[in-house]
Amino acid sequence: MGESIKTKRPRNKFVKWSLIILLILTFAVVSVLLYVNAYINRSLPQTEGAIAVASYTEEDSEELSFEGVTHDVSIIRDEQGVPHIEAETDEDLFFAQGFATAQDRLFQMEMSRRQASGELSEVVGDMAVDTDKYFRTLGLRRAAEKSLAEYDVEELMALEAYAAGVNAYITHAKSEGSMPVEFTLMGLSEMREWTPLDSLTIGKFMAFDLGGHWERQAFNYYAMHNFQEEEALELFPTYPENGSSNISDEEYIDITASLTKAETPHPFNGSNNWVVDGSKTESGKPVLADDPHLDLATPSIWYQVHLDSPNYNVSGVIFAGIPGVILGHNEEIAWGVTNVGPDVQQLYIERRHEDNPHRFLYDDKWYEADVIEETIHVDGEDPIEYEVIETVNGPVVSEFAEEADEHLNGSVFSLRWTALDATKELSAVLQMNQASNWGEFEKALEDFHAPAQNFVFASLDGTIAYKANGRIPVYDHSDDALLPMPGWDSTFALDDYIPYDELPTIVNPEKGFVATANNRVVSDEYPYHISNVWAQPYRYDRIHEVLEEGEQFTAEDMKGLQMDTKNLHARHFIPIYTDILEAVEISEVEQEAVDVLLEWNLYDDRELAGPLVFHQLVRAVEEVLFAEDIPEDVRSMFKGSGQNVDQLIQRAYDGEEVHWIERHGGLEELLDEAITKAVDEIVEIQGANVDDWNWGEFHRVYFAHPLSSTAFLDRFFNSIDPKPVDGSNVTVMAASFGDDGIVSHGASWRFVTDMDDPKAGHHIVGPGQTGHYRSDWYDDQIENWVEGVYHETRMDDYSGEELILTAE
Repeated sequence: MGESIKTKRPRNKFVKWSLIILLILTFAVVSVLLYVNAYINRSLPQTEGAIAVASYTEEDSEELSFEGVTHDVSIIRDEQGVPHIEAETDEDLFFAQGFATAQDRLFQMEMSRRQASGELSEVVGDMAVDTDKYFRTLGLRRAAEKSLAEYDVEELMALEAYAAGVNAYITHAKSEGSMPVEFTLMGLSEMREWTPLDSLTIGKFMAFDLGGHWERQAFNYYAMHNFQEEEALELFPTYPENGSSNISDEEYIDITASLTKAETPHPFNGSNNWVVDGSKTESGKPVLADDPHLDLATPSIWYQVHLDSPNYNVSGVIFAGIPGVILGHNEEIAWGVTNVGPDVQQLYIERRHEDNPHRFLYDDKWYEADVIEETIHVDGEDPIEYEVIETVNGPVVSEFAEEADEHLNGSVFSLRWTALDATKELSAVLQMNQASNWGEFEKALEDFHAPAQNFVFASLDGTIAYKANGRIPVYDHSDDALLPMPGWDSTFALDDYIPYDELPTIVNPEKGFVATANNRVVSDEYPYHISNVWAQPYRYDRIHEVLEEGEQFTAEDMKGLQMDTKNLHARHFIPIYTDILEAVEISEVEQEAVDVLLEWNLYDDRELAGPLVFHQLVRAVEEVLFAEDIPEDVRSMFKGSGQNVDQLIQRAYDGEEVHWIERHGGLEELLDEAITKAVDEIVEIQGANVDDWNWGEFHRVYFAHPLSSTAFLDRFFNSIDPKPVDGSNVTVMAASFGDDGIVSHGASWRFVTDMDDPKAGHHIVGPGQTGHYRSDWYDDQIENWVEGVYHETRMDDYSGEELILTAE
């Protein structure tokens, strides 16, 4: 008995000390977690109470340098976190807008200005060097500097006041130790002050995101030099009648050496918009709808806000970092946009002097190009000295990814782009915000040059209108925009633009509505060239047929149309595909897939198998057609390839000889290979039982945060898993997807308003309003985005958490 007691004492002692150590470790871990939690929560923006900022009077002003507010300003955040800013002066209004936006989106603003300015490497390291070189080469910040010099005192006031508000928040956050946690994770111990130039540079970046078609020109150029002429021309967006022999004898420039590394906008950047007049609405007043299609990310590209001061009462959205409201409504008008997609970017082939890489030929004379020395700071590395060369046509873009000592003496590409000129879009925005009728609104659009946009308009007086607005170059021949042009010949200079009063415009059309979806907006009778590259027509055709057939439309009807998933692409091509496949011997599961197509109701519903089979087949057809002959990086420049594939299939089905189809043995062999490829891919991800197939298991939306690339951070910044979603890239409910099925592009903002109640707007801003992942408004609209649940934002009746900015 005694011996047994002796043997147990050491065990008890061991257990005792183990428990003590475990408790200490648990206490330490809990303490760390509590500290981290408190640290993160500390950076949540203050949305109630009062914050003192510097006082300001006009006598204090030195060259429009605003230090604070003249009177108390109210910022009321409603149930969706939308700030309603009430100010007694316009200066205070924009100061408070800058402050509130910084509270919600400061990290996003910092990364946006860095990307647009070519300064990402300073925080993310050498992985961003090529991106920085490219944006330094384009010179968005240089273009913003030129633009800043064009603004008048009132417009500069808005920019300066906004910047002062941003800087006031930065000062406040630093003093409170409440800078966003992302700054710590990125090693950003300091943030330089915000400037008007930063706001305009972000504006130029948005012009880049909705730019032109230089990539397609580069692809066409590649095709002309790598395929037989007839094969190359089949890949052109339109068949050139005049040819482009003026560059055919030039030394070939390998686009794969550098241009394929360029940062390019998403190929499906676009939008839907429409406006219906009172003759076709239940209220008897116009109803307007708009949903721009851009990258879906956390936080949203859009920041929703309501601004109220003596000269402004406007509600809608703007890009974080810019004052005003770019899309939305005031008490008397509403407006929305889609991308026109005109040829505003033109590649030029430049002849460079064999002994001097800075000299170029122009009208038989050699001239010295401008050379801009740039220093790119790289986190953890030595700075990189980088040289930008600007010819008379624009910056040399074909060598940005080359080392400095690798400059060739041969030909290079330069880029002419209207957005690199001095432009005054903010002037247009501020005028639009204050406009009360079509005449005032159209006058404001005179200053909106880049990007070119299809504006739809509605007003309280019943007017509806449309204008394809922007600075669009005049081409002598539309064929010229298909390929790079001779940079050494001034007759190819693009110095003239379509006159403002001759831009496509419609006011109060007889049919009672106007709609655009990045479709072709002019007929062959229009005297000027707009573009060779348009979106596939299916979204527009669906919108048009619904608006044409319907009557007594309400705002709810317009929401339903924005969420419409009927696939007119499938309606046209399923009969062709299935007719061809009838003559092909296919496997049992492939035949079941074909039967699915035949029985499908043509709606891209997440619960159905039809859209999965159709979209995988469409992608397989394109893959079979081009994968072996066109390198993947070059195909990334093949913008609008879907349109080409449709044309090739249709022409071959109609009995024409199509070289790209014949390369694969004709339509039957092409479709035979494609259906096998498509079904094999579906079986791999969803099994061989066709009854188990559904679109939503593959097609899922994910609003990725820029810091969610690691699993650990993904748990925090993207706590909601990808969600099954309806729609596709060809439906009105835009939801474009990648090879993995993840939807990362689509309707970044949905908006509907009935001018019978002009002080109300109906919105969805996915994933939410703020950028702080602990905020209730961080991702609260993801489910709403999937299901089409809108929130109403009013200009006359709102309540919520109120913050007062008060003068010290």
